Amino acid sequence: MELQDERPGGGAAGPPDRMLVLLVEDDDGDALLVEELLHDVSADVTMRRVRSLGEAKPLLAGVTCALLDLGLPDSDGLNGLRWLQEHAVAVPVVVLTGLADEHLGAAAVRAGAQDYLVKGQVDGPLLHRVIRYAAERQQAEELKRQLNEARIYADENARLERGLLPSPLLADPRLTVATRYWPGGQRMLLGGDFYDVVEAADGWVHALIGDVSGRGPDEAALGVCLRVAWRTMVLAGRPVGEVLSAVQQVLGHERQQDRTFTTLCMLSVAPGRTSGRLHLAGHPEPLLITPGGVRELKAPICLPLGVTPAQDWPCSDVTLGDSWSVLLYTDGLIEGRVGEGPERLGSEGLISLIQAALSSLPPAGPGDRQLRDQMLLGSVIDQVRELNGGSLDDDLAALVLGFSAGAS
Repeated sequence: MELQDERPGGGAAGPPDRMLVLLVEDDDGDALLVEELLHDVSADVTMRRVRSLGEAKPLLAGVTCALLDLGLPDSDGLNGLRWLQEHAVAVPVVVLTGLADEHLGAAAVRAGAQDYLVKGQVDGPLLHRVIRYAAERQQAEELKRQLNEARIYADENARLERGLLPSPLLADPRLTVATRYWPGGQRMLLGGDFYDVVEAADGWVHALIGDVSGRGPDEAALGVCLRVAWRTMVLAGRPVGEVLSAVQQVLGHERQQDRTFTTLCMLSVAPGRTSGRLHLAGHPEPLLITPGGVRELKAPICLPLGVTPAQDWPCSDVTLGDSWSVLLYTDGLIEGRVGEGPERLGSEGLISLIQAALSSLPPAGPGDRQLRDQMLLGSVIDQVRELNGGSLDDDLAALVLGFSAGAS
């Protein structure tokens, strides 16, 4: 055993393979007894000794276990234990009591101490074992807490996924949907990107992709609210202008910060499936993929939702053709770096990646468009991440709506 009699600001931690024990004891005789007991059993312990909680405060970092006398100059009874629980949550505490105060030891355990020892009734092996077990129990409790947090985290992720990334509502068997979502920054939790596809009663099919500014659970929850509002209005058969105005109104009421905005891309496909209308609110243009090549679908771009109280939502009529796929995506897909420099992929780089990926995939027949579009998404996203040198900084969501005239 190594001994460090500390004052505030003194000493470094012991070797990494030894337990660091903080003895908070104002009685020199009792402190010497503890030190001798551990020394006699050659305990793998580096001990720091202080005489008060005030001296202990700057030395709590890295402590494996605290031995706490319940009678100190600046603390009495269980107050010292409560102080340590407040200032060193992760440090297990073993309390030291006198014969006359043995009842306080049991009370301390009920209050959260790992164990208690009665002065004068302790030998070296017992003291060493109690310290080691206290540290192991604390580690087990911390692991249990982390596992519980992980379960909560996974449950929350699943709830967010159901809200942000729903199943499409389609009745037309000629239409297919392929989707991918990739959290940015090596995270597991979903961000504020969202998408949806709904076929209305009049035969129009509406596809949406959006991106809430910022990152975190608040943005994810806001994305869920916006997507649900959009789907509700579409299913109610409201005009697109009313749908987007309603989504913007929900954004204004539900966002936590006035600076939060949302970009949107909404493609409405006519019942004949060869044409549609495109609305863009500060969002990248979608890409039309046909046997003739890959190109952007153009439309007037208005400001993102939440920037101004816009009531006018300009759109463009777009021609799709007889057999097509349309890729709607958030900007995380094109903002990755290309190599070591500052150059970003951009939409032109994305088109090049899609063209290269298509050359290695078989042509899409009437019954295999969805599989091919899913393979295309996977290949392109893998290439984007590889060019970026690893995980992307921003979340990305991608949705491919496909149509094959011969499908049934």
